[in-house]
Amino acid sequence: MGHKKNRIVLALGGNALQADPKDTRAESQLVTAKQTAKPIVDLIQEGHEVIIAHGNGPQVGQLIATYEGASQGNPNLPIMPFPECGAMSQGYIGYHLQQAIREELFKRQINKSIAALVTQVVVDEKDPGFQNPTKPVGSFFTEEEAVELMNEKGYTMKEDAGRGWRRVVASPEPVDVVEAPLVRTLVDAGHIVITVGGGGIPVVDRGHGRLEGVPAVIDKDFASGKIAEILDADYLIILTAVEKVAIHFNTPEQRDLDEITIEEALQYIEEGHFAPGSMLPKVKAALKFVQSKPGRKALITSLEKAKEGIQGKTGTVLKS
Repeated sequence: MGHKKNRIVLALGGNALQADPKDTRAESQLVTAKQTAKPIVDLIQEGHEVIIAHGNGPQVGQLIATYEGASQGNPNLPIMPFPECGAMSQGYIGYHLQQAIREELFKRQINKSIAALVTQVVVDEKDPGFQNPTKPVGSFFTEEEAVELMNEKGYTMKEDAGRGWRRVVASPEPVDVVEAPLVRTLVDAGHIVITVGGGGIPVVDRGHGRLEGVPAVIDKDFASGKIAEILDADYLIILTAVEKVAIHFNTPEQRDLDEITIEEALQYIEEGHFAPGSMLPKVKAALKFVQSKPGRKALITSLEKAKEGIQGKTGTVLKS
């Protein structure tokens, strides 16, 4: 009996782009992307339609820090706005992924095209995230420099664990994906698309066709869930560093979960089992996608285990 062919949105974690968090060189990222391409192409080879999403935390932070550092030495050099840095990171991460995946497809004689799409994601400017920015980005500054940036540029700056002051931006929820019709057309035609990179470039809709970029970071797992909803995907696969989601993580009572119902997921979230900066957004994004329509499934696992996860052999599955 043949496997069911699924439409899958694959959300790549940071470790899929940078094997060593301290090594942020572009050359190293390309090497890591070539390893990442193999399990992705495994899924394509099985006949699944694959849409790829990815984070951009370290990359966008590095771009911003580079501009900030350069402008400190040269006051006439303008700092690149945040949405533009997001677009730049989408471009170069997409370029690495499409090079790596294309090469892997060629090796296996799979004749498919792949492209990264610069993707804008609509957010609501009334989103409570804008009232309380929490996402640290860019360089560390002294208190004196931070005060100056707050006055001059209107930034929100916060003291970061005794290491200095950093800019913080909002993390609003995604409302819509502007280029979704294009993604759908390409996927329907059999192409592989890389989209909502870094959660998408956050924009607010000003009406009359005008979109305005805003300084914010959309969680890439939520953005992946949103594009999966719009494209009516069968699966949202959120890739992380571990094979399964666990409760009582890192304690003697740790228990890995094979399958979670919506009710159980809500209960575990309520009980505080998942760390806010890491597993919590993944479980919440998976939950949101599964709740959006009956029959949808979300899988949280590691990149290497994605193929086995779809076959039901490993990973943590959420279903309605």
